[in-house]
Amino acid sequence: MARPSQYPLELRRRAVRMVAEVRPDYDTEWAAMKAVAAKLGIGTTETLRKWVRQDQVDAGARPGTTT
Repeated sequence: MARPSQYPLELRRRAVRMVAEVRPDYDTEWAAMKAVAAKLGIGTTETLRKWVRQDQVDAGARPGTTT
């Protein structure tokens, strides 16, 4: 069983929304994620990348197992 996240669910949702909103302002999706992670105090950009990918799976935009 996975350990509980140290980040509240609302922060995770907000971060994913912010990446989608600011993506056009950056050359790459990674750069957008890096900026959002820094602004919100998320430990690593990789953490945010996983949240974004899972959100894409849940929305049906990417193949994978939904949550």
